[in-house]
Amino acid sequence: MKSKYILPLLFLVQIIILKILPFFPEFIERFYSNGLYLKISHFSRIVLGRIPFSVGDCIYSILILLLIRWFWKVRKTWKLEWKDNILRILSCVSVFYFFFHLLWAFNYYREPLFEKMKIQREYTDAELLAFTKKLIVKTNEIQFQITKNDSAKIVFPYSQNEAFKMNLNGYNNLAKEQPYFKYEILSVKKSLFSLPLTYMGFGGYLNPFTNEAQVNDLMPMYNFPLTSCHEMAHQIGFASESECNFIGVLASVKNNNLYYQYSGYSFALRYCLGIWQMKNKKVFNQLKKTVHVGILKNYQESHDFWKQYDTFIDKGFHILYDNFLKTNNQKDGMESYSKFVDLMVNYYKTRKL
Repeated sequence: MKSKYILPLLFLVQIIILKILPFFPEFIERFYSNGLYLKISHFSRIVLGRIPFSVGDCIYSILILLLIRWFWKVRKTWKLEWKDNILRILSCVSVFYFFFHLLWAFNYYREPLFEKMKIQREYTDAELLAFTKKLIVKTNEIQFQITKNDSAKIVFPYSQNEAFKMNLNGYNNLAKEQPYFKYEILSVKKSLFSLPLTYMGFGGYLNPFTNEAQVNDLMPMYNFPLTSCHEMAHQIGFASESECNFIGVLASVKNNNLYYQYSGYSFALRYCLGIWQMKNKKVFNQLKKTVHVGILKNYQESHDFWKQYDTFIDKGFHILYDNFLKTNNQKDGMESYSKFVDLMVNYYKTRKL
C-alpha cells in the first residue's frame, strides 16, 4: 500500500471507533477521563499556564496562515493533482482528529454527570416554577446586598486577570463536596480572537490541543466569572455544554465573593425565565415583575452587547457548532446549553440555594 493512503485510511478507522465508543462510557470514564486525560491536562497546564498570553491562539494563527499559503501554492495545479491534494488534506485532518480526541475529546464519551452525581434529569412544571421563584429571591437578595439599590445594575469591580485567579475559590469549595470537580494549575486566558469570537456569538472556548481556557474579554463583565468557570469545567474533563454550564454555575455560587455568586445565580435565572417565556407567557410576565430592575438592566446590557454583533456570521457558526456537537455524541446540539436547568432543578431539590 502506498504511504499516502495510510493516514486517510486511519481517519476512516477513527470514525468507526468513535461510532462504537458511546457503548462504553464506563471504560472512557475510568481509563481516559479519570486516567490518561488527567495526566495530559496537568502537564499542559504546568507547561503553558504561566505564559500570560494564549499559546493556542498563536498556534491557530500560524496554522491558518500556512493553510492559506498552501492553497495559494496549489491553486494552479489543483485540477491536475486534485487526487494527491485531497489525500494530503485528509492526512492532515486525520492527524488533527487523532490528537483532538487523544488530548481532550474522548471526554465526549464519558459517563453523563447526572448518573455520576445520582441526579434525576426530569422535572415537572411545578418543580421548575418553585425553583425559579427561589432563584429570583436569592438573586434579588445578592443584587441588593451589593448595590443597596434594587434598580442599580451590578458593575463588576475586578480586572479580568484578577477574576481568573478568584475563580479558584469557588472550585476549591465545590471540590470539598465533589472531589471530581477539583481544579489544579490555573491556565485561563483572554482570547486573542475575542472580536471574531464575539461575531461568532461565543463567550469562550477550550483549546483542546493546549488545554488553555480562552475567554472572550469583550463581553459584559458581570458574566465574566460564570463564563470563565464554564471553560474551566471543560479543562477538568467535562465536554457536555449543559454539564459545563451546571458546573460553572456551582463554581460561581459557591465562591465566597458576592459578585461571583451574582454571576452564577443571575445566569441560571436568565435561562429559567427563558424557558417560561417559551412555555407560558403569562407565568413569565408574573415572574419577571418580581425580579429587581437592576438585574433586568444587566440582562439588557448583555442583550445589547450581543445584538450589536448579531449578523449572519454568528448564525452560520451556531449551525456549524450545533452539528459539531451532534457529531460528538451531544444529541441536543446547541440546545444542550439550556439543558443544565434539568440538573439545577434536581440538584437543589435537596439543597438550599
